[in-house]
Amino acid sequence: MTNIQIPVSVLNLAPIREGQEPGEAIESMVELAQQVDKMGYTRYWIAEHHNSPTLVSSATSILIKHTLEHTEKIRVGSGGIMLPNHTPLVVAEQFGTMATIYPERLDLGLGRAPGTDMLTASALRRSKSDTVSTFPEDVQALLTYLGPEKGQGHVKAYPGVGTNIPIYILGSSTDSAVLAARLGLPYVFASHFAPTYMEEAISIYRDHFQPSEYLDSPYMMVCLNVIAAESDEEAKFESTTMQQFFLNVVRGSQSLLKPPVESMDQIWSPREKQVTTSMSSMTLLGSKASVREQLARFQEKYNVDEIMAVTYIYDRSKQTRSYEILKEVVDGK
Repeated sequence: MTNIQIPVSVLNLAPIREGQEPGEAIESMVELAQQVDKMGYTRYWIAEHHNSPTLVSSATSILIKHTLEHTEKIRVGSGGIMLPNHTPLVVAEQFGTMATIYPERLDLGLGRAPGTDMLTASALRRSKSDTVSTFPEDVQALLTYLGPEKGQGHVKAYPGVGTNIPIYILGSSTDSAVLAARLGLPYVFASHFAPTYMEEAISIYRDHFQPSEYLDSPYMMVCLNVIAAESDEEAKFESTTMQQFFLNVVRGSQSLLKPPVESMDQIWSPREKQVTTSMSSMTLLGSKASVREQLARFQEKYNVDEIMAVTYIYDRSKQTRSYEILKEVVDGK
């Protein structure tokens, strides 16, 4: 069997399933981390979203610490910390502290979006100025705070100095690709919900990459939805949970993660179907054979360095099985 040989990782938005309380959703998040840790996944990243009653991922660094505490080998990190909401010094202190407790197991993924609506963003903001536009300077500040003491100013992150926590630039447009290339940092594209500029962003990042003390050559990660099951039919059925999740986003509604349904046609309008399908178009879907074929085609075209999988499946045992199937595919089993 073909070995696609690519590291695979997990992104978790920490959704609350219908019938769950927030505490149970956090337990589910930790249990999944433990399972993929045993499977040999590379990293487990947790998102940052605010004012969303359907997700429990608002205090990302606390969830990361909790996950590190309950796992053994897997790297744990942020997908991402949304820098407009935080001062770089506070982020450096929080992550520096975690890196001190859990050395060599922490990643810091950084995003320039607020991870919420503008009214909530305003309530979160550390200042009334446009902190989105200071993203490049904020990234640079974090590289400095977490780097060697030499070259730092009067203000330092203790603990944090010299921890050299790997920093990743997250993006869903070409702007972040330019920044990641210029700084010589690894780049992660959010194809799982914003696939439109993926191809262009990958090209820009690779074409403009400047080697740095962090990386000699480009390191391109892509986030994909993955719904793998024992058969194509079962995967298609389970994928209606993901479709309902994206429909939630399109409608701006606040439904918890729902069980799969026999047909979406009673639920969405043709226009909603079009937008939802477009958002989730970067999905590996089906049996092991189908997922293997789709991933091989994807890699033939884009040849990325790492896949980060997001799997919205209501039944937690089937979600775990989906991650097992993906790992078997990349291990050539």
